[in-house]
Amino acid sequence: KESIAFPPSHCFSCEHQLGVLDLFPVLSYVFLRGKCRYCKSPVSIQYPIIEALNSLVYLLLFAHYGMSIHFLFYSLLASTLIVVSLIDYYHQIIPNKLVLICLGLGVIYKIVIISGSTGKLGMIKNTLLGFLIGGGVYLLIYVLSGGNMGGGDIKLMAALGLWLGWKYTLLAILLTFILGAIISVFLLVTKIKGRKDPIPFGPFIVLGT
Repeated sequence: KESIAFPPSHCFSCEHQLGVLDLFPVLSYVFLRGKCRYCKSPVSIQYPIIEALNSLVYLLLFAHYGMSIHFLFYSLLASTLIVVSLIDYYHQIIPNKLVLICLGLGVIYKIVIISGSTGKLGMIKNTLLGFLIGGGVYLLIYVLSGGNMGGGDIKLMAALGLWLGWKYTLLAILLTFILGAIISVFLLVTKIKGRKDPIPFGPFIVLGT
């Protein structure tokens, strides 16, 4: 629940505002040997990992789409989903603001794509069906499971369904549950998670998408 802009980037130990040389993705962490320049407190390895992951996703998207409107919008979506995954992993919550960002970006993207295409009616139907199926399937699971599915998961999948259209939404849901089962078993077998520990579903939705 903190602003991402105010106060500016700072060390969480000494509160010193970070300079330009402290903020180069991955490189600053390496050159500073994982420590704050000012107080020498250790910096979480999470930062370079997420920065590298984000860069890798951008490279993959660029390799597929080139410098295009698709690359721009999918990069913005990917970065948002990485944030969603981490917040849900640590706090078991998917903030509504991030879901609204996914939804808003999706609406703008679809308007841009549909306006320049033939078969507009079919694309609109596909988009709306994806939205309804994405949210509807998870809402049904929520009802049948007695509330074991989180509300954030329902809203996130609805927003992503708008991006994917109905066919890819069904595929994403299938992949989500397959990946969720495999990774959950791994976490339990390796005792990273216990049987009673909550395992957030948001990261699996992101992976499936």
